[in-house]
Amino acid sequence: MDEIVQEDWLDRQLREANPYIDDAGFTTRVMGRLPRRRRPPQFLRATILLTLTILGSALSFILSGNARFVTSGIERVAMLPLQWVFVIAGSCGILITSLGLIAAISKVRDLQSY
Repeated sequence: MDEIVQEDWLDRQLREANPYIDDAGFTTRVMGRLPRRRRPPQFLRATILLTLTILGSALSFILSGNARFVTSGIERVAMLPLQWVFVIAGSCGILITSLGLIAAISKVRDLQSY
């Protein structure tokens, strides 16, 4: 029981604590004297990622037999009855709309909590 009271006291102290303790500029001076980290240029990172993505895509295209599975998949979908195409398209629409609604509600709750 004493442990619960102590946790409540600590929790209350942390919630009510002042987020900044005045240190007469000490933190600013220390941070100003620290050496700056040199970061690689952002365009270099983007170029590397884009190049690797293109190489990976080309390699998978070649190894998959020039993407024959894509054309066979399109042929299978084209052979489906029209009712099935409408059911699949409607189901996909409902699923995407539901996911968007869930994301919007989640975002609103996050914004309201501030």
